[in-house]
Amino acid sequence: MATAAALHILVKTKQEALDILAQLKQGKNFNTLAKRHSICPSGKRGGDLGEFHRGDMVKAFDDVVFKRPLLTVHGPIKTRFGYHLIKTLYRNG
Repeated sequence: MATAAALHILVKTKQEALDILAQLKQGKNFNTLAKRHSICPSGKRGGDLGEFHRGDMVKAFDDVVFKRPLLTVHGPIKTRFGYHLIKTLYRNG
């Protein structure tokens, strides 16, 4: 079964996600911004979700992690949880 590891920042609004994305493009640190802004418990770990299997996450999230380029921040991606900025570290399968 396919696995991957990713970081993400979860916020409530699209505008907040866009503001954080702009900061990332200016060179700000993903982990620092995740700790400061993410409403997901993973924020305390710099947004680190660890390794997970395809299908463990909601479809919109999975599609980014398993189909889009690695080591690039993608988003904002809307799910029922809010808006995500997602950075896939690696994947296999």
